[in-house]
Amino acid sequence: MLPGQPATTSGHRGGSRRSQVTLVRDHQACIPLTRILGDGDIVVLLTPVVQPAQPDGASGNDPFEPFGRALATRHPWIRHVPYTSRNKITSTHAGFIKRAKIVVFVISGPPSPGQASQVEIGLMAQMVGEERPQIIVACQNVHDLGLMEANFPTIVQLPGYLPSDLQAAAAVLFGEATTTATAGLDVQSLMIEPKFWPPENWDGLDVGPVHELWNQCLPDHFHLDKFPLRTLLQRDGYAMHFVVKLPDTREVVGFCATYTTFVDREGERLIGSLALIIVKPAYRHRGIGLSLYEHALKQLKRIRGVDRIQLGSTFPRLLSGIPAGSSSESWFQRRGWQMDGQGPGRGQDICDWILKIDDWPSGGLSASSGLTFRQGTFDDFNLIADFVEKESARRDYTGWYDQYMNLAHDGRISDIILGLERSEIVASALIYTPHEVSSLARDLPWARTIGSDVGGVACICIADDNPAMTTSKDTVMIRLLDACVTVLREQGMKRVFLDAVRGGYEGFQSMGFQKWAIYRDLWQKV
Repeated sequence: MLPGQPATTSGHRGGSRRSQVTLVRDHQACIPLTRILGDGDIVVLLTPVVQPAQPDGASGNDPFEPFGRALATRHPWIRHVPYTSRNKITSTHAGFIKRAKIVVFVISGPPSPGQASQVEIGLMAQMVGEERPQIIVACQNVHDLGLMEANFPTIVQLPGYLPSDLQAAAAVLFGEATTTATAGLDVQSLMIEPKFWPPENWDGLDVGPVHELWNQCLPDHFHLDKFPLRTLLQRDGYAMHFVVKLPDTREVVGFCATYTTFVDREGERLIGSLALIIVKPAYRHRGIGLSLYEHALKQLKRIRGVDRIQLGSTFPRLLSGIPAGSSSESWFQRRGWQMDGQGPGRGQDICDWILKIDDWPSGGLSASSGLTFRQGTFDDFNLIADFVEKESARRDYTGWYDQYMNLAHDGRISDIILGLERSEIVASALIYTPHEVSSLARDLPWARTIGSDVGGVACICIADDNPAMTTSKDTVMIRLLDACVTVLREQGMKRVFLDAVRGGYEGFQSMGFQKWAIYRDLWQKV
């Protein structure tokens, strides 16, 4: 079932509000329909299968029947054909479209998780219809649906899909200025249409405008000072960032950050990170974000060795993915990113956690026979390299191998916490403090942003498929975290920041961790 709630609730329940219809644009000059329709010309009306907008609507009734009837009173050759998110545009739909003079395509709202976007289905119908005029009737604000970026040539906006809304829309489509049906055009609602804004390479010299844009666009807990932001962005060799500037004033109104990172120790496969797209609020819905997105994707795909594109970044860590619940989710869904959570890269949750060390159950963790935890030594180097390469590849932890090796090459191998069953490594994690100059501390900014007493834990690997491992994964995780917390406490830390962990909500909360940020893990093969 496709989503079917009205875009606004004011007045919907009582049924007494005036229906306001807005002609957003009509590049095809097809409204009123009487201008192009002749006797016998077929109009195909494609409507989604949704629940009635009125709570007292009869179950199973098509809420768009009033629209079809209202159109048919004005032109008898209306063919009303429903569509679903599961089947999209079928051969039956295509047959009707091919016989039509004009297609009216209704969009009731944004997609539910795991469902196809009605906007995408509308684009399919447009492709099938070739040069036939197509009118999009949107039962919700066109910006919320992403219709302006989709560049449909004719769009009519309704406040919902109550019978009164649909009857008013029919009157507008046929050019009838009846005061009982419609308030006419809302000139104040006419939108500035999106266009292509040519992105420019960011030279990295003046971080001020980007820093201002960053803190203006991101939630407060993601705000950064200018120097840490410069450190994250200026990465010679594998950082590539773009800006959009106003033609007259050269003001930066859009910014996109991208990186390329090695997947494994072989150094042949790369992952391209579309780390961030931000647009100044006053300039949104004009095509700036879309221009940056398309340009960045094109540039990343041209780099030899890039076989995957992800949203968010590995290292340096800007954001681990799209912040959950943000408007960015629907924006990227409309561009084909799957967020059903049904597999790797399809919107599964990633969470950052924060812990007060005083809340950790110190001394209450029982030891396991044969299982020991300690800081790494240089004698462990080869074993660590082999273990992390295997586990990061198995778990698809891109970029983790480099972080382990960087710490070792920096002479900070003691910042690698190991779990061993007898003499075999079965678990590992990295720790850091905000006072350090290690590559890991530079790449993960949020612990030091939260406070000077916050240490970090990152890149946890547990070999839960190892047949030699006799202890449960949960027990190993708790003991490993206990070893990390113990070392960080000895280094004067009062809190612990846990970076980018998949799953385990109840377990972490039971140990005293609190959620700091939740992201959607999204990536696609090139």
